[in-house]
Amino acid sequence: MTNLLETKFAGLNLPNPIIIASSGLTGTPEKNKELEKAGAGAIILQSIYEEQIEIQTNQPAQTFSSETDETNRNIKKSIQIADYLQLIQETKKRCHIPVIASVICHKAGNWINFVRQVEMAGADAIELNIFALSTENKGYTNFLERIYLQITEKVKALISIPIIVKISKYFSHIVQLATDLQAAGANGLVLFNRFYQPDIDIHRLQIHSGDVFSSSTDIADTLRWTPIVSSKHPDLSLASCTGIHDWEGIIKCILSGASAAEICSTVYLHGNEIISVMKRGIEEWMNLMNFRSVGEFKGKLNTACLADPSLHERNQFRKYFSDRDTE
Repeated sequence: MTNLLETKFAGLNLPNPIIIASSGLTGTPEKNKELEKAGAGAIILQSIYEEQIEIQTNQPAQTFSSETDETNRNIKKSIQIADYLQLIQETKKRCHIPVIASVICHKAGNWINFVRQVEMAGADAIELNIFALSTENKGYTNFLERIYLQITEKVKALISIPIIVKISKYFSHIVQLATDLQAAGANGLVLFNRFYQPDIDIHRLQIHSGDVFSSSTDIADTLRWTPIVSSKHPDLSLASCTGIHDWEGIIKCILSGASAAEICSTVYLHGNEIISVMKRGIEEWMNLMNFRSVGEFKGKLNTACLADPSLHERNQFRKYFSDRDTE
């Protein structure tokens, strides 16, 4: 029987386009097996941080005998590296869907050698979750873009499994960055990452965390850039991320040119059951619209397919407000 929802992302064959994003949801083999049972198309394991990897890389083993608090913290962090490799191995034993490792990083340092161990542990691909802030007053440069490219190139030189780069929306030329990342060896891009959201307590005069979960309105930038990037790079595999809370959101992303969508907040809010609800909703819509595969409607509303590409490029509300003024 043909599976309507089969798709391909970054060279990986997925039974459906629903990818569970890296988070605490994917932190144990048992949780990952339950996500597969619920219908996930792929799993991105809970991330390991560049700093965690470099502690083991840079810290001589004999110094771990120290009783200082700092050393004890380093030991705990270094153990997580072995645990992470075991997470990959054990999840692969239990799951048949693609299992993707994830590294959060901000520079091309010694941690990069760790990706060889990730591949040897059996990961089907690796997602590079890259972000660095440029806060120095040194004029305009392509500092951030260079970091993304350097990391991608160095990782590509070490492994043969697909490399997925998760980027932020804070770039002046996202299309050019996509071009350069593909040339550097990226097999797929994820648009976009959602970072820590700071807030301020005006009564305690303290900075604290804002909303942890995304909102369905956060999908707007994803729906602006996915159709633009996919039209310029039809051979570059894209996944959409941020603000995708229901099956309609996944359909919108695929219509925009994505091959898959990463979800997280909606699973936290509604439980694993939301995955089967999403799958059923997509299938029912496809049957209603007479689409027999994901590929038949992927990119149908990207910039290249629209008579008026400016619909994706509009920045102001002039038309909306002028229409309301006439009511």
